[in-house]
Amino acid sequence: MSAIGEFILIAVIIFTGSFIQGVSGFGFGLFVMSFVPFFFTLQFSSLLVISLSVITALSIIGKVYKHIQWAQLGYLLAATAAGRFAAFFILHNFGEMDILKKVLGLVLLGMVVYTFAQKPEKKLRPVPKWVPLTLGFCGGLVGGVFGVGGPFFVVYFLLTTANKYHYTANLQITFLIGSLLTVLAHAGAGDYSKELLLYVPIGIVCVLLGTRIGIRYFEKLPQKHIRTLTAVIIGIAGLNMLFFA
Repeated sequence: MSAIGEFILIAVIIFTGSFIQGVSGFGFGLFVMSFVPFFFTLQFSSLLVISLSVITALSIIGKVYKHIQWAQLGYLLAATAAGRFAAFFILHNFGEMDILKKVLGLVLLGMVVYTFAQKPEKKLRPVPKWVPLTLGFCGGLVGGVFGVGGPFFVVYFLLTTANKYHYTANLQITFLIGSLLTVLAHAGAGDYSKELLLYVPIGIVCVLLGTRIGIRYFEKLPQKHIRTLTAVIIGIAGLNMLFFA
């Protein structure tokens, strides 16, 4: 494939992932990280996705920021920050190793299992402090290394949030803060190459367009069907990465 064709394909992947997140609240990292590592190293792919996740979250927060429940986020955000800093050392030191692509394949398949295991009914119940601490750290660690920590946060907010606008707003602010921590840490360490920075501007355009269209369909499209289709695509990509990357 030519360089231009590769550039266009990656732009389409980023647009599709941002549309999915605009509609369902998460899925950008899951979808994009199912394909981009076939073209680049894991470190390059993760930093691109995490950087664009900042823009993705900001574009959605602009529509739902009034619904953020800050009082509910303290333990989760603290644990997420700890997970992100642990992930920084892994990605900074081992992000060029191809074996991590195999690990990513396993993580993606695990996320598919999670997606299909979700039940449509949602029953809220009090949760002990170890739940946001555990899910926050795992989400921060997996999100900081592989850019796909969203499902851990989804589990928490499904347990604690009934209103879908509160759910989406809380989810996006968690993504935003976690992604910013990762971007600042790796920028300070000099992990952003010139090639990576070339993909960021077109990625931002695709993200803004994709999330804007996705938000318009937030109330119209059946999210269950979208998540099922996304899970199937991610499962196929995970198998490919596990056996062929």
